[in-house]
Amino acid sequence: MKILFISHKYPPSIGGMEKQCYELIRGVEKEHEVYKVVYDAGRENRVQFFFQLKKRVKKILREQPDIDIIHLNDGLMAYFGLWLQTYTPIPIVVTYHGLDVVFPNTIYQQKIIPKYHHYAAGICVSAATARACTERGFSSDKIHVVPNGVDSEIADLQVNVNDVIDEFQEKYHINLSEKKIIISLGRPVKRKGFSWFIEQVVLRLNEDVLYIIVGPSKQDFRVPLWRKILPQKWLNEIDLFLGASSDEQRIFELLQKNKYKNRVLQTGALPYKKMMALLTLADIFVMPNIKVEGDAEGFGLVALEATLRETPVLASGIEGITEAIKDEKNGYLLPSENADIWVKKIHELLQNPEQLTQKGEEFQQYTLINYSWEKMAEGYIKVFKKIIKNNS
Repeated sequence: MKILFISHKYPPSIGGMEKQCYELIRGVEKEHEVYKVVYDAGRENRVQFFFQLKKRVKKILREQPDIDIIHLNDGLMAYFGLWLQTYTPIPIVVTYHGLDVVFPNTIYQQKIIPKYHHYAAGICVSAATARACTERGFSSDKIHVVPNGVDSEIADLQVNVNDVIDEFQEKYHINLSEKKIIISLGRPVKRKGFSWFIEQVVLRLNEDVLYIIVGPSKQDFRVPLWRKILPQKWLNEIDLFLGASSDEQRIFELLQKNKYKNRVLQTGALPYKKMMALLTLADIFVMPNIKVEGDAEGFGLVALEATLRETPVLASGIEGITEAIKDEKNGYLLPSENADIWVKKIHELLQNPEQLTQKGEEFQQYTLINYSWEKMAEGYIKVFKKIIKNNS
């Protein structure tokens, strides 16, 4: 089988979709012949990539006329690949991650999404994303669910937690060894629920509990002129499209209040090993997502990474998170925006350190068995073969 992969999300750029695409290609090429047209941030800018995309793809298709299938790694790539539908009879498969299906732009939903129905198949990273597809008119026969994987090597990664404890003592004057640590990872977008958790949960926990948010952050919230001019609806769509940190300013405002001093800490982005060391130190990982119209969590990769560090996960039981976290098997699923239940569960776990340790070990094993990158690649290969067979 010969496969052409096309993606604008690929290392050295950093992110969950970049990692997924890299591991997918690496897994498939172990058994099959792979060609790829991928964005390389170290070699070109994104505008150059899209400008030269058609030329590069046509060149490969001319040189390799016996390619069996083409894979586009997200909905944006599906848009830029629409010309392929009339250019080649080769079946084309698209991976949908969530936001690329529910993006709340009227033109996109009414004019663009229907064009995606003509692709040979769609692979969704979760059942929630698959439902979003069928609700928008995709044939259920063309939709397949293949959950993302997670890097099993995270479980064995050697880290130095003492260095992190020393650094936090020096930089923030906080002794982590005296704290119960709750941690969240990720870009502070509204659907992640970070500001909700700060406002509704943190102050109801014991005073020795510290909530740490790790992820990209900024301190300059001066509003550019163009944001003052455009309608709010447009701004919301732009933020969703660009993955802007839509919860950042609210978190910043909250952290200026004295009552959150020594209760909440936002570190900004951290080096990978330091982040893993902090996950290891943490007592609980939380993914307190809330529903945001026009946005959705396609999966829950950071939650799986936390389980591999034996850190018990509490997550909102909504959207694609339920594809990554299975209740009581590799984490706990809680009702979104129900602060009483979140507070009760956190108290229960923190008061029973032995249970925390035991559950951390059990959850790690479940994730290792069920969410390997190899299993994800096998799922894609199975779908590819089925589509090729149907097409022939």
